[in-house]
Parts: sequence; structure tokens; C-alpha cells
Amino acid sequence: MTNPLGNSNRARQGLPTPPSGWPVGSYPTYAEAQRAVDYLADNQFPVQDVTIVGVDLMQVERVLYRLNWGKVIGGGIVSGAWLGLFLGLLLSLFTTGGALGPLLVGLVGGIIFGVISTSIPYAATRGTRDFASTMQLVAGRYDVLCDPRSAEQARDMLARLAI
Repeated sequence: MTNPLGNSNRARQGLPTPPSGWPVGSYPTYAEAQRAVDYLADNQFPVQDVTIVGVDLMQVERVLYRLNWGKVIGGGIVSGAWLGLFLGLLLSLFTTGGALGPLLVGLVGGIIFGVISTSIPYAATRGTRDFASTMQLVAGRYDVLCDPRSAEQARDMLARLAI
């Protein structure tokens, strides 16, 4: 993950480059690798020399629920209603008179837009994708690499963390 507040020279490189450094720790989850680097940072280690590398990358699709026409249309109504109410509220700020008219127009228009924008893609699948899912890129393990000049110190510090 990148840190938008960081000013690392590695973030400014134009082309992707393979990671470099010596392995100082290997963890089954990203949270554990992050905890290890945080431990190094808490103990005044120069963490700019450290890289977390996801190894054995996998794209994982997690199925959330089964789709049917009721869920598709219901989801379109709900998302369209929220969008329509928001646009109606904005419109009511710039009109004279009551706010009820623009809110109702926004609500009805949003519902129509929401139903159309969810129904057409669902109908286009013709039943070949009757489920909703989310995609994730995960790694089999996360290695913490360190610049060779300070790798031994990092390895010693992380060994104390494991105790």
C-alpha cells in the first residue's frame, strides 16, 4: 500500500521495479507484516529502508449473495432514490418556492435512473452471472525486505518481537 503523505523516492520512479533488499521477516498476513514494520518504526529503526512484498499473488473473488430480479430492481430503487434525493436537495437550493417539488422530481427521476442502470446490465448477462461478488488481490505470504546495510539490525529487532 502507498502512503499519500510519504515523500519516498521509490514512489516517484516512473516504471515499476522489483523490490530489493534482504529478507528480515516473513508473515502469513499483511496485518502481521505491517505490525512488524510498525514495531521497527516505534523503535527508531530507519523504516525508509524497509519494503513489504506480497508473494504468491492471487486474485480472490468472494461471492456475497445470489442475484435475482427482485434484488436487482430493489437495489436500483434504493441507490437511485438516494441519488435522486441528493440531486433534488441541490436543485431545491437554487429554486424559489418550496423544496418539496424539486425533492419529488429528484426522487422519481433517481428511482427511474437507478432501476434502468441496474436492470440493463443484469439482463445483458442472460443468467450467466446470477451472483454479486467482490474482488481482492491477496498474497500467500508477505515478506519484509530491508536494505543490506541495516538488515541484520532489523532481523534482530524482529526476532525480539516474536518472543
